[in-house]
Amino acid sequence: MPLFPQSLLNPGVRKREVFGWAMYDFANSGYTTVVLTAVFNAYFVGVVAGNASWATLAWTLALALSNLLVMLLLPALGAWADLHGAKKRLLAGATAGCVLGTALLAACGRGDVALAVVAVLLSNAFYSAGESLCAAFLPELSRREAMGRVSGWGWSFGYFGGMLTLGLSLGYVLWAQGQGQPATQFVPVTMGITAGVYAIASLATFSLLRERAQPQPGTRTGIADSLRRLHGTWRAARRYQDFGRLLACTVAYQAGIAVVVALAAVYAEQALGFTQTQTMTLVFLVNIASAAGAFAFGYWQDRTGHKRALGWTLVGWIGMTLLAVAAREPGLFWAAAVLAGLCMGSSQSAGRALVGLLAPPARLAEFFGLWTFATRLAAIAGPVTYGLVTWLTDGNHRLAIGATGLFFVLGLVLLKPLDLQRGQAAAQGA
Repeated sequence: MPLFPQSLLNPGVRKREVFGWAMYDFANSGYTTVVLTAVFNAYFVGVVAGNASWATLAWTLALALSNLLVMLLLPALGAWADLHGAKKRLLAGATAGCVLGTALLAACGRGDVALAVVAVLLSNAFYSAGESLCAAFLPELSRREAMGRVSGWGWSFGYFGGMLTLGLSLGYVLWAQGQGQPATQFVPVTMGITAGVYAIASLATFSLLRERAQPQPGTRTGIADSLRRLHGTWRAARRYQDFGRLLACTVAYQAGIAVVVALAAVYAEQALGFTQTQTMTLVFLVNIASAAGAFAFGYWQDRTGHKRALGWTLVGWIGMTLLAVAAREPGLFWAAAVLAGLCMGSSQSAGRALVGLLAPPARLAEFFGLWTFATRLAAIAGPVTYGLVTWLTDGNHRLAIGATGLFFVLGLVLLKPLDLQRGQAAAQGA
């Protein structure tokens, strides 16, 4: 049996269109890998903010403000995209915004805290919008019984994009360090590399991915109608109680994942003394593990059940935090990082597939916007909690990463009452 059979796709969907959709994961993964995980976060703390006592908290608060902006705007934008059949148009705007915001990061040097905060706020907000809008195409491409596999294809392919961007950046950093250049010279170039890969790779998405949604009859041109529609969704939330349970679970476990994405490099350098080159190599390994996890897990979750599969990934995340806390030497932390990579790809793929199963077919962008609302709330709660713990404990990063494990425990607890069959019935009857 082929790994990518046509039978997994909806009628009229060709494999090249799924490739175009997956290329967006390929394009935008470099942003999270290089900007949020491997390079710019540690650069902000150590160089832009001068390693001040408030530097880690300032980084987490900048991300929190960006995510708050996404929470306020994206669900309504998703509703507007559904009403107007305009997911692809909004996706193009979000892509341009993130590329330009990432390029702006290249102008940030020592002491440019305000400029860095503005650039991170904008680039992360546009990135989040693009991620949500691209995910909303998944139920249009995949049959419901194959949602996990198709979602896994995209996530795993995306990690190769992250590895490409990080690999190019790492190669340049090693060359620049060999020339005796400081971080203030080579980090801006890595931001340019990241923006360039994002822009070029996303062209395949806009060439191959079709907009199937049609403007709905009686649609107005403003966003007020979208807000009214969104308000109606919140009021009717009891009909979608299992989707609500999924959102609560998502806030919990994604808060832990947000810590790993935003602060892994900071933890490695501050708690274990990693150099920037070691950190970038570590993140490269994590991306390999994430790609393998997302691809293999997508096939497994369709067979074993999405809820059960997500639960096992949360158990893996708890194990990862225990290893990270126990690590006193690089070796054990490398093991924790590989486990984090396997769980990263698996849990992200499972979450997107579950949303696709529980979202009403006529309101895909809206419901994926609500999912993004939950992930951005998590991206505020997780890193800010980490930042506050380090601030209140005079820089105790071990205690902060230990507290992160509680988010995954809470996610397991909130996952238990979710009834997937009941949730799918409510979505189909919407």
